Amino acid sequence: MRDQLDDIQKHLNDGYGRAQHLNRVELPKRFYKQVAAGPVDGGFVVTLDGRPVRTPGRKLPVVVPAASIATAMAEEWAGQNEFIDPAGMPMVRLVNSAVESGEEMIPAFRDEVIKFAGSDLLLYRAESPRELVAEQERAWDSALTTLARHFGISFRPTMGIIHQPQPKATLDRLAQALVGENLLTMTALVSITGLTGSGLLAIGLWNRLFSPDQVWTAAHVDEDYQISQWGEDAEAAERRARRRVEFDTAVAVLDAFRP
Repeated sequence: MRDQLDDIQKHLNDGYGRAQHLNRVELPKRFYKQVAAGPVDGGFVVTLDGRPVRTPGRKLPVVVPAASIATAMAEEWAGQNEFIDPAGMPMVRLVNSAVESGEEMIPAFRDEVIKFAGSDLLLYRAESPRELVAEQERAWDSALTTLARHFGISFRPTMGIIHQPQPKATLDRLAQALVGENLLTMTALVSITGLTGSGLLAIGLWNRLFSPDQVWTAAHVDEDYQISQWGEDAEAAERRARRRVEFDTAVAVLDAFRP
């Protein structure tokens, strides 16, 4: 199901994000000494030796509406050593992808989260083994119940992989809940949806129905079951740890806009 977000998720790999795949010798050298974050008209910026940063692709100015986001970006810039390694700059990459996408992408981002929610991880259950079925029920049934009560909606979970359409009223209500959200919020929600495989968990997290740890745990029920049976692969553990950093970064963006 995660392939459904490819067209949106590619924005998170634009510009500096592409350099995750470069060898260190191909990474750009650090060209600045001083990093600062501060207010400007319309928000907050990061400066490198006094010059405001711009996006790597379209060279757009990066002005963010929250001081905490600018501070996080500045810390990532300051933390670079001889070379600028985008793999260690998740906030910079997320913000750059949002800025280069532009406000016009907000409806597409919202639609993609809702499309994903319509065939969500939480709605498709294993038929066996019994232990996995029980784990899914324990983690996912309570999440669906919480969402249903909060939004006044219903779901149609199913077993297996045969598509089960969800009620139109349910998807319309969830879409309505995302109307009016800003570009950075929607970019973060798209990222969380892709990382967890669940638009429902992303929406629940944004509405404070679940904690970040609850969302992460629910998103990895299947993976954790496999680990319990066969043990943990070192490379898989490393990938999961990197994804958790990306997840926490997106959560930090959401936190910046909560009242």
